[in-house]
Amino acid sequence: MKLKGLIVDIHERIIFPAIITIKNGRIKSIEKKEIAEGNYILPGLIDAHIHIESSMVTPGSFACEAVSRGTIGVVSDPHEIANVLGTEGVNVMIEDGDRVPFKFWFGAPSCVPATKYETSGAAINASGVKELLNRKEIKYLSEMMNYPGVIFRDNEVMEKIKISINRGKPIDGHAPGLTGEDLRKYVAAGISTDHECSTIEEAREKIALGMKILIREGSAATNLDALKELYKTNPNDLMLCSDDLHPEMLKKRHINKLISKLVSEGYDLFDVVRSATINPVDHYGLEAGLLRIGDPADFIIVDDPGKMNVLETWIDGKIVFEKGKATFKYKSGKSLNKFNCSEIKEENISIKAKGSKIRIIEAFDGELLTKEIIGNLPGKDFIEPDKKTDILKIVVKDRYNDAPPAVGFIKGFGLKKGAFSSSVAHDSHNIICIGTTDSDIVAAINEVVKMKGGLAVVHEGNAETLRLPIAGIMSDKPVSEVADKYESLSSLVKSFGCKMSAPFMTLSFMALLVIPELKLSDKGLFDGRKFGLVPLFVD
Repeated sequence: MKLKGLIVDIHERIIFPAIITIKNGRIKSIEKKEIAEGNYILPGLIDAHIHIESSMVTPGSFACEAVSRGTIGVVSDPHEIANVLGTEGVNVMIEDGDRVPFKFWFGAPSCVPATKYETSGAAINASGVKELLNRKEIKYLSEMMNYPGVIFRDNEVMEKIKISINRGKPIDGHAPGLTGEDLRKYVAAGISTDHECSTIEEAREKIALGMKILIREGSAATNLDALKELYKTNPNDLMLCSDDLHPEMLKKRHINKLISKLVSEGYDLFDVVRSATINPVDHYGLEAGLLRIGDPADFIIVDDPGKMNVLETWIDGKIVFEKGKATFKYKSGKSLNKFNCSEIKEENISIKAKGSKIRIIEAFDGELLTKEIIGNLPGKDFIEPDKKTDILKIVVKDRYNDAPPAVGFIKGFGLKKGAFSSSVAHDSHNIICIGTTDSDIVAAINEVVKMKGGLAVVHEGNAETLRLPIAGIMSDKPVSEVADKYESLSSLVKSFGCKMSAPFMTLSFMALLVIPELKLSDKGLFDGRKFGLVPLFVD
């Protein structure tokens, strides 16, 4: 097999016309030519950190869409499904990924559950981590979200880190806002990356300590604009990642469009492409081709590196995307779930007044970070939401047991009517719901219970839903089908007054306790600064 084109050589930082010869899935030769013919050929793109589950589809369905964006592989942290099903969930992801010609490099989840202040469906201890890291499919220890455990040298946390170091596998970090001496202790433990930087000052401090920075541009957290100047000073220390990418976003773009954006703004083509090819391959030790003789034939053909419209994608010498379509078929395997709770009633979420001041979560569009504010709400006997001041009720219901739901209040969503709920709620994936009335909140939660996982939007008895039968967080349907339904539900929530650009994505992070300041788990309000539960009412 021979191909003509303009080779974008990231190692030598040149573009030249050549003929590539492919044999047995590898590049046999690259013969330079005098006359330029064909389109541009680049190494295949790699997402350096993503939770496939956040796309709400299985790895196989994800791959069918991702190849159209020039993605040949992803460094995937399966901790979402692991929080539901444990190591069995990780096995499900690996097995499903094997059903398609796409490169999935999985990590061993380090924090399952993420904290002891929430109910999850499973736990993975140090021995479970050891078992996973012994597998060839597991390339690294997934993001160490329990940064207090690292800083204070918790025995279980340090044992997981030790196992990874002994296996020679890198350790991903998760340290939003961590600085100073605490950051130095965190990095000194052996943690090598961070994808949570929201300011360039934070990123530079972490780089100075030896960390690699994964610049995140997902559906809820978008940090590219804040960090892109690092390409002028530290291109070898950067990678590009999505972290969490919902289906409607994957339908529109992946890493390819992050590259085109940066190149169009004047950032160096070779540095930018390097961050999505050479840098992740070198850091994680990935079996991916980089357009060198002897490498796996993993590459993409584009019309223009500044636009990154993908014409063809090749993996291991086989064309997997051409003429606007994936060339392979996908059929899912076994479907597993864990969903044991019953429906709730309005009386389960009513809050008796116990004082005049309460803690309120303040959420922001495009941010995972929240603020704690103290406020008053109407109601003599029971505390009620106040649509006029945009303070709504938020509920998290344990999906694994028939335990009472936790109730709090939240500002920033702007909902004027109805309620919306989801069983995609990081990291334990209990049911989370925000609404304006108790009746709609209960109805929305019960719709998710009846589906045993999914999304629901309710107003005055009318419900629209999306079923997610695999672990209550994924579907095996095509991305386009899931994306269309997801966008329809998101539009419906926005029509109710919601101001969030990605309502369900932002909702899902309101239960992610390891991102400060104030969040809600099924056990109650959690203060990420104190790393502990706090009461709703303020003395």
